[in-house]
Amino acid sequence: MSIWAIGLMTGTVLDGNVDIAMLQTDGERIDDFGPRMLAPYPRDIRPLLKETLATAAAWGFEGPEPAIFAEAERALTIAQSDAVAAFLEDEGIPAEDIGAIGFHGQTVLHRARTPARLGATRQLGDGALMSERLGIPVVFDFRSRDVAAGGQGAPLASLYHRALLRRIGAGVDTAFLNLGGVANVTWVSADGTMQAFDTGPANAPLNDWMGQKVRAEMDRDGITAARGHVDEARLAKLLDHPYCGAPYPKSLDRNDFTAKMAEGLSTEDGAALLTAFTAGAVGRALDLLPQRPKRLVVSGGGRRNPVLMREIAARAGVEVVDADACGLHGDAVEAECFAFLAVRVLEGLPISFPTTTGVPAPMTGGRVALPPAPRAR
Repeated sequence: MSIWAIGLMTGTVLDGNVDIAMLQTDGERIDDFGPRMLAPYPRDIRPLLKETLATAAAWGFEGPEPAIFAEAERALTIAQSDAVAAFLEDEGIPAEDIGAIGFHGQTVLHRARTPARLGATRQLGDGALMSERLGIPVVFDFRSRDVAAGGQGAPLASLYHRALLRRIGAGVDTAFLNLGGVANVTWVSADGTMQAFDTGPANAPLNDWMGQKVRAEMDRDGITAARGHVDEARLAKLLDHPYCGAPYPKSLDRNDFTAKMAEGLSTEDGAALLTAFTAGAVGRALDLLPQRPKRLVVSGGGRRNPVLMREIAARAGVEVVDADACGLHGDAVEAECFAFLAVRVLEGLPISFPTTTGVPAPMTGGRVALPPAPRAR
């Protein structure tokens, strides 16, 4: 049954916002796009999340969880709940018209599976609290079951990427690339089988570099990188990293590739190197696919960086197309994705596959929190 759902997404780039998007879907096809918005967090949330991510990196899944997790989880859950309530009020949409909310939460640490150990993942987000505050079913904790079954826990967006590629009538010569904190690609064979994995970093190392060097949130429009020079020998060594050539399924944490890759360089040359590395890693990733695509439909904040887009086209040897030019909503794809996945969870449909996260067989995931029943009078 097709229902209206809301998806929420906050990425690892920590831009101080939550993406909100509505989607009408049955979990298989996209029936309609609804309104969407970028809602800023209260000012105190972003520094709290930055401290939480730093604490999580030091924790490394060893020992009890840091106390700051509970503080950050409650704060971001309330902030995102309030953002949804304001969104519905602004759009004049009654809460009862929404069948589900897909609440991704904030990833604070992700450890990929290795032959020697299972992976681990931690997203902060209290689905029960959100459902109670909004009176709407909330689907959350999308990754834990996948990881417990031996999967990578990521990427989960491949299902939605496939639905978008079908909607625009794309064939096997076109893949979908999302440029968030980490970059991930989805390619779909003629029979609908998805091949998907994280290609490497996207915006996170460059954003961190700009923050360290000039206290900027990002290299807006790629201006700094455009002024720099790429050390091709250094880039070639970076692209020799085992991850770039490793077979998929595979996934990354935002801290697996950091701004330290540019250590010792000027601000401009460092930005140029990090931008080129993201692009080169995409090229290496496309070489791993069963059929190398000729075109990439690109979503996420990274597509707004014209230097990065040009570098991907040149270094990966593909045509790059902004998702917006295809009639899609490039800034809202990840939020829409979790609306889509929430409906799949409610319908009992799989969200993880052997060719995407590496689970042994297609499997469902996520947890569902229902609002408390009204008290009898």
